[in-house]
Amino acid sequence: MGPRGLFLGRAAAITAAALCLAAAEPADSPVNVPEPPGLYTGPQRGYTPPTLKGAHVVDGAAVAEMIAGPDKPVLIDVAPRERKPANFPEGRLWLPVHPSIPGAVWLPNAGAAPLPPEREALFFSRVEQLTGGDKGKPIVVFCHVECWGSWNAGKRLVDKGYTAVNWFPMGVEGWQDFHETRNLTEDPEWKQATGP
Repeated sequence: MGPRGLFLGRAAAITAAALCLAAAEPADSPVNVPEPPGLYTGPQRGYTPPTLKGAHVVDGAAVAEMIAGPDKPVLIDVAPRERKPANFPEGRLWLPVHPSIPGAVWLPNAGAAPLPPEREALFFSRVEQLTGGDKGKPIVVFCHVECWGSWNAGKRLVDKGYTAVNWFPMGVEGWQDFHETRNLTEDPEWKQATGP
């Protein structure tokens, strides 16, 4: 191939890459992801909006301040359970750990969408128990960084009439940058309803 052919080939590759990037906007953009009108039904991992209408978006310092304050928030971790790797050696004991914010309640996949109606009802029931039925009680929902699950959980609570929902989009990774974590076990009621 001559220099002209090489140049045209490279130009075509650059143009194709630019078109792919343009087509990916804004869903793959870490800066300009719009809020969907309802719950997000795509993969839970991915860039999220910078906002959650009806909720406060908070950072790790704000979460720590709330925890240290007089009106302690209900901390709800909705991160999915770890999956055993496909190449995990047979016969070895699988003991995943789930580091999280100390004092949090872990409801794995409670931010999934769609969520079966009985699971959604259980989610609301657990939140009602944890808040003592007070819809003005501060709640912090989180997962991992770039996790739609926590966004969806916050959206569900806002839509249900909770008025002090705080969404912590940096999740456990944002917390452990400056604070200690504690390994959590799954909420017993949530786990029991999941079955074996």
